Amino acid sequence: MDLDVYVTAHRAEWERLDHLLRRGGKLTGAEADELVALYQRTATHLSIVQSSTPDPTLTARLTQLVARARAAVTGTRRSSWRDAARFLTAGFPAAVHGSRHWWVPTAVLSTLLAVLIGWWIGTHPEVQAAIGAPADLREMTRPGGQYETYYSSNPAASFAAQVWTNNAQAAAMCLVLGAFLGIPVLWILFLNMLNVGVAIGLMSSAGRLDVFLGLILPHGLLELTAVFVAAGTGLRLGWTVVDPGPTTRRAALAERGRAAVGMAIGLALVLFVSGLIEGFVTPSDLPTWARVTIGVAAELAFLTYVYVLGGRASRAGDRGDLEEPDRGAVLPTAA
Repeated sequence: MDLDVYVTAHRAEWERLDHLLRRGGKLTGAEADELVALYQRTATHLSIVQSSTPDPTLTARLTQLVARARAAVTGTRRSSWRDAARFLTAGFPAAVHGSRHWWVPTAVLSTLLAVLIGWWIGTHPEVQAAIGAPADLREMTRPGGQYETYYSSNPAASFAAQVWTNNAQAAAMCLVLGAFLGIPVLWILFLNMLNVGVAIGLMSSAGRLDVFLGLILPHGLLELTAVFVAAGTGLRLGWTVVDPGPTTRRAALAERGRAAVGMAIGLALVLFVSGLIEGFVTPSDLPTWARVTIGVAAELAFLTYVYVLGGRASRAGDRGDLEEPDRGAVLPTAA
């Protein structure tokens, strides 16, 4: 493409668009329609210039012009309670539902890994000896030992806040670090499952696995589900780097990245609930069946929320991304 000829052919349109933008809100109806049409054509021109004969000066000029026109056409909007309600009832559950083919296998495989590690430790005394001295292990697993007193070692409110902060950071790291081909996510998952597996193995070797499950299930079901969702989403983001699908890698990463940011906020709320359960229910004097029932109810409520509200929103086309006016302009891709 001859750049000089192209500029000569379309300069008048760009200058006309610039003139209309300078007039601001003093446009007639016909002029407003003309501005929209010129904005669309100029966005196409920018795409063609970028893909065919990229010229830094012309690209910068057209980029600025398209950005100004987009701001004039779409206007500005402020977040409202409507946005928060839409996020909680559609955007977040739709994003979790849309990632289910990643986080459900992640949950299954991670749980199997934790169980396998627990079985290996619980049935091999030499492995237990490598973990710690017999006296230290007995202190950890005995009635009233460290595994039991951990959940009541601090006041409930401060303990819940500490747990929530730690888990929210782990989930956020899974989401953010997923862009690095998902490798850091696998490491974070392994460390979490290793900790769970060690506890399962040591408590089972002491004949107190039922006590451990009674302590971890009330909050652990919801907490681990949130971690699995974050990890699965991070792995999906990492795979997008490898295979972006039918769109460009930049566009695919932008879409999945925006959804991941929203999921970080939503999962922080989910982990806040699990933190409350861990701080107030797990160490409480309620019978084990009552504490476990609360944990199961919380887990079922979250899964229902994801598969009912999220499934409905997902089928309606919601992917957990921002609404159209809030997204960056997506330029057409030249053939």
